[in-house]
Amino acid sequence: MNVFVGFLLLIHVLASVGLVVLILLHSGKGTGVSSMFSGMMSPTSTGTGIIEKNLDRFTIIAAGTFAVTTLLLMVTYSPGG
Repeated sequence: MNVFVGFLLLIHVLASVGLVVLILLHSGKGTGVSSMFSGMMSPTSTGTGIIEKNLDRFTIIAAGTFAVTTLLLMVTYSPGG
């Protein structure tokens, strides 16, 4: 395994862990597990703020990084050599 593939694997693992964490930070939009623990919130407190927009941006960046590294690893990685 060369240095480039090792670097891609490192970025891929970091992007996948970051993607899982960022997705879990999003608030639920229905009657899922997150609303079960959060209770009833007033409609004014569920508005989209700067924090939610930035969280969306970071999630999109992590998903894009994950997709690109997946494609690059598919092209460059050869098991056993």
